[in-house]
Amino acid sequence: MKTMTCKQLGGACDKEFHADTFGEIAEMSKNHGMEMFQKGDQAHLKAMNEMQELVKSPKAMKNWFKGKRIEFDALS
Repeated sequence: MKTMTCKQLGGACDKEFHADTFGEIAEMSKNHGMEMFQKGDQAHLKAMNEMQELVKSPKAMKNWFKGKRIEFDALS
């Protein structure tokens, strides 16, 4: 079981996500982001806007995910 925070995954807070795979942790982060969006959390909305800029370039987004997966895999 590995742990990453919302901030480590491009978010705005220190909420921890615990999972065995990067796919699971990415899904938890996505669900948390949707919850924070629905609550109108300004810090998370700002982080989401920054991520939307990244999504505009498929190559940049692919590289970002690759880096996060490498970071997850390196965790003990």
